[in-house]
Order: sequence, then structure tokens, then C-alpha cells
Amino acid sequence: MRILIVEDDELLGDGLAVGLGLQGFTVDLAPSAADAEAAIAVGGFSAIVLDVMLPDGDGRAILADLRARGDATPVIMLTAQDTLADRITGLDAGADDHLGKPFELDELAARLRALVRRGRGQAAARIEWRDVAIDPATLSAEVADKPIRISRREFALLHALMERPGVVLSRQQLEDRLYGFSNGVESNAVEVHIHNLRGKLGGDFIETVRGLGYRLRRDDA
Repeated sequence: MRILIVEDDELLGDGLAVGLGLQGFTVDLAPSAADAEAAIAVGGFSAIVLDVMLPDGDGRAILADLRARGDATPVIMLTAQDTLADRITGLDAGADDHLGKPFELDELAARLRALVRRGRGQAAARIEWRDVAIDPATLSAEVADKPIRISRREFALLHALMERPGVVLSRQQLEDRLYGFSNGVESNAVEVHIHNLRGKLGGDFIETVRGLGYRLRRDDA
């Protein structure tokens, strides 16, 4: 899943990008309110981690604008002022969760997975389709209850498709899940990952919809 981190502390932001990247997230960084607003305007994020105190504004103002536009993207507020009043203010303003600094990376990752899962109405952590199951917490995949080896980007692409089985995702949508703003995208990257996944999951598991994109093949297809 693709995450936007709005954090002006360069060291913390870079650490979160690397740490969450190792846990399967695609991370974009915005060090200021202006950068955050520009990134949000482009869209495509599964969740936003939003610092309250920014050099050119207040994270709560960004949150207010987001909700005023009807944007329901899950938001976790980060703040060094972790008082009860701060938590209540953030949650009442439309935040989905609140995390005080300092915090553990693993906890942030778990909270992000939970928020995105609930936002999609998904109860279980594992996602299953036909005889394939994936676990976003461990970046693991199984076919007929047998584990398979899968790269991080193959997992990200498969995760995107399994979140919305039967829905066609364009090449651009899949590229957005795999690569952040700062990452270069090879011209045939999606096709290569699709080819590799078909070799591991079965040639008919992922269906090409000519001129539109890819989707998981329905059981009745």
C-alpha cells in the first residue's frame, strides 16, 4: 500500500520511509504543509501519517481541509504533545488514529494496516482469493496452503489486486502502488511482475483485460 508521511524532521522521515519500505509499504515524504497539499492533490494514498507541527502550517488544518472535501483517506496524527486534550482534538477533527512521539515503527506499521483494513471493510488480516492467501503483516503468500517465494514488489502488486478482486486496475494504478514520486519506473515493470506472479500462482490467476489493465480472474470466468 502507498503511504504519505508528512514530517518535517528529515532524520525521522527518512527512517520511517526506509523502515516502512522494508515492511512492504510504498512511501512518499512531504516535509512541509505545502508539499503535503501538493501530494494529496495528486492522490492515490492508502493512508496518511500527518505530523501536527509543520514549519509552514498546522497538520490539523491539512486534516480539516481533507475532510471538508469529503476525502476519507485514513489519517494517523503524529505529535510530540501527546496529551489527552491533543488526542481528543485530533480525533474530533477527523483523524482516525493518534500516535505520540516517540513511537515504535512496528506499532505504526500495524496501525496503518489496521486502518486500511477497516476502511475497506475487511475483518481478517489475511486476504484470500481462490486458493491464494496473502498476509500483509509478514509479506508472505501461499498457494493451496503452501508458502511461495515472492518479492516485495510482486507482493505489493498482488496485494493491490487481491484487495479488489474482479476490479480492473490499470497499469498506471499498479505503478502508483509500486513506486513513489521519487522512484523511477521501468517501462515494462508491471508486465514483468505480472509474468512472474503468473508463474507462481498459475497462468489464469491474473487476467489481462485488453486496453484496460489487469484483474483477478473470477471463479465463474
